[in-house]
Amino acid sequence: MKSEPLIIACTSDFAGKVRGKAFPQDEFEKRLKRGVGWTPTNVQITCFDAIADSPYGALGDLVLIPAPETRVSLDYQDERPAEQFVFGDILHMDGRPWECCTRSLLKSALDRLRSVAGMSLHGAFEHEFHVKDAACPLGSAYTASGFRMQRPLAEQLLAAMHSAGLKPDTFMKEYGRDQYEVTMGTADGIAIADHAAVLRELVYVTAERNGIHASFSPLRDPAGVGNGVHMHLSLRDSAGNPATYDPDGKHGLSEKAGQFVAGVLKYLDRIVALTAPSVVSYTRLTPHRWSAAFNNLGLRDREAAVRICPVSQVSGVPIEEQFNFEIRAADAAASPYLALAAVVHAGVQGIEEQLGTPEATEEDLSLLSAEELAKRGIVGLPGTLEAAIDALRSAEIIGDWFSAEFQDVYVRHKLGEIDFLKDKSEAEICAAYEAVY
Repeated sequence: MKSEPLIIACTSDFAGKVRGKAFPQDEFEKRLKRGVGWTPTNVQITCFDAIADSPYGALGDLVLIPAPETRVSLDYQDERPAEQFVFGDILHMDGRPWECCTRSLLKSALDRLRSVAGMSLHGAFEHEFHVKDAACPLGSAYTASGFRMQRPLAEQLLAAMHSAGLKPDTFMKEYGRDQYEVTMGTADGIAIADHAAVLRELVYVTAERNGIHASFSPLRDPAGVGNGVHMHLSLRDSAGNPATYDPDGKHGLSEKAGQFVAGVLKYLDRIVALTAPSVVSYTRLTPHRWSAAFNNLGLRDREAAVRICPVSQVSGVPIEEQFNFEIRAADAAASPYLALAAVVHAGVQGIEEQLGTPEATEEDLSLLSAEELAKRGIVGLPGTLEAAIDALRSAEIIGDWFSAEFQDVYVRHKLGEIDFLKDKSEAEICAAYEAVY
């Protein structure tokens, strides 16, 4: 029987999951105005498909409007239908952005950056994932042989990225068991998160087309290496020129960039529930895992929460074009829109408060006393998701960035996720996250 192509209108929600509703391909132009219907309580579906306590119940109606610039159409030239999806914004029926739409929340944060500092954001997300059924032999870390085990996935994925309007950069066998890393070229504004959301779906679908299964879980094994998401960011002025680098600035940061980084670090312990929002995120965010355990700045330190990335003197690319900082206290349990919105708000707060550029640390902070850390203004990040949620809801400043409705609904969502995992061992919890991400 003849089939009719469908496009899935998608949202990246509080669980970092991509959910949506499909409509006929030939209705695309109509749906740009009409959208598809959406239910408020959908936002309380946790990553484990349990519905957390919802203030909406069975009431309410919303509309998900596709953003045409995010449309993806991929024909893998096999016996299966082409993959078609598009991300969008969730609105009230009168057209107002819904308070819990992650894409709308990022738009608001970027508008604030533009209003306060006259600047825009430039950057890209770097992703790590693992193949659940690959079984790379011991000795495969960073190797060509480890790469070759997934060459078909890598080459099809890069073709899919090109087709979707993303700029492929690198693909490599990472350190962890069956772990890989994929990076992409930079984008501006909302497209930074759009491309991150699209990439994750491309990894999933391309792996499936190759008969394997990918997982972005922050941690598959309590004793193993976790998957992180690194946000590489820089600022642009109102004319679109690089505005992050200053050769005379501390650590090479311009005044505004230094203030932005200082804001991220000042508020990181209160926003990490948005950037690293799973229970296993906090096993990963501990010392000596090449992640982040403190709110520190580092120059070439891959355990710093924010790292100033090195620049190449031989690339032929001007330093100001290369210069960026990397947010490392994040993973793919978070919606890229929500994680980036939290970082932008914290950074803009630093600009508003005219904070000074932080000092960079150069030692193992886990060896320092509490007194020495406090003297330097360094705090440890929350040790559990519960502690991170407590920090989020006790921070009055968060209410200035997001609505009270958002804060209440998000906390309920995460408490529902935690409740689902009660009485499970650490290994069982890791297995549960590996299955859903």
